[in-house]
Amino acid sequence: MDNVKKTVFSAVQPTGKITLGNYLGAIRNWTPLQNEYDCLYCVADLHSLTVTQVPAELRKNTLELAALYLACGIDPSKSSLFIQSHVHEHAELAWILDTIAYVGEMNRMTQFKDKSRKHADNINMGLMNYPVLMASDILLYQAHLVPIGKDQTQHLEITRDIAERFNGRYSDTFVVPEALTFRTGASIKSLQDPTAKMSKSDPNENATVTLFDDKDAIRRKLRRAVTDCDTSIRYGEDKPAISNLLTIYSLCSGESVKDAEKRFDGQGYGTFKDAVADSVISVIEPIQTKQRRIIADKSYLEGVLKQGAEQAERIARKTLDKVYRKVGLVGRFR
Repeated sequence: MDNVKKTVFSAVQPTGKITLGNYLGAIRNWTPLQNEYDCLYCVADLHSLTVTQVPAELRKNTLELAALYLACGIDPSKSSLFIQSHVHEHAELAWILDTIAYVGEMNRMTQFKDKSRKHADNINMGLMNYPVLMASDILLYQAHLVPIGKDQTQHLEITRDIAERFNGRYSDTFVVPEALTFRTGASIKSLQDPTAKMSKSDPNENATVTLFDDKDAIRRKLRRAVTDCDTSIRYGEDKPAISNLLTIYSLCSGESVKDAEKRFDGQGYGTFKDAVADSVISVIEPIQTKQRRIIADKSYLEGVLKQGAEQAERIARKTLDKVYRKVGLVGRFR
C-alpha cells in the first residue's frame, strides 16, 4: 500500500484571463506533480455559472483554458484533464452534500460575502452553494491533496468539515483532503497595488499580466508598475513593489533574488523593469505558441478532453455509487 500514489485534484474557472500570478503561483507547479501523484485537472465551467456568462464566450474560454493547461505542461498520458460539466457526478454529489452542509456555514463564507457585494443584482443559490460544489469536485476523486492559495483555505476547510461530517454520520466514505502549498511564487502581487494579489478579476488592466498578453502589452504594463520611495533595487518588507518585481524576475529568469539584486545594483528602475519584461516574455511567448497550435488541432483537443472525462468518470462513479448506498438510495439496475 505504501507504493500507491496519492491523488491531487485542482480546478480553475474559465472566466477572465489567466494571469502571470496564476501561472507562477499554481499552474507551473502542477507539471512536476504529475510524476509523483495521480493528478486530475479540471476546467470548472459549472462554477462559472454563478455569475451571468455570455454562452458563446464561455464555450470559447473553456476550450482555450483546456488548451492552456496542455501548453503549460499538463501531460494527458500522466494526468486526467477534463471539463467539469462532462462528468455529471459533480452535480449529483453536490446535491447529496447539500444535505450535509449548513446554511450558517455558507453564509459565513468570505467569497460569498464578497461576490454578493459585487453582484448584488444576482445573489443566486449557486453563489451560496459554490463551496459545496467545490467539496464535491474534490471528494468525488478521494483527493488526498489540493493545491491552494491562501484565499482558498476557507473553502478547503469547509470541504474537510463536510467530509468528516458525512463520514461520522454514514461511516468512512471520503478521504479528508489536505492543502498542498508551494513555497515559490505563492502570491504574486498586483503591479498597481503590491499589497493585493494579482487577480484576473482586477478591473485595472495595468495591474495584471495575463498569459494572453502580447509582448508589447507585457512591456507596457511592467513599465507602468508602481515602485517604492527610494530608487534602490532590493528585496524587503519596506519595498513591496520592487520585491514583487524581483520575485517575478527570479521565477521567470531562474536567477536568485540575491543575484538579481547584485545585477541591478545602481541601475535605474527603467532598466530593471525592461529586464523583468524580457524574462516574463521569455516564459509566456512559448506557452502562447503551443496553445495556438493545440487550439488549431480541434480533434486532438477534443480527444484529450474525452479521454480525461472518461478517466475521471470511472473514479467519480465508484465514489458516487458508494455514497448512494451509504445514504440509502437504491442503485440503478444494470
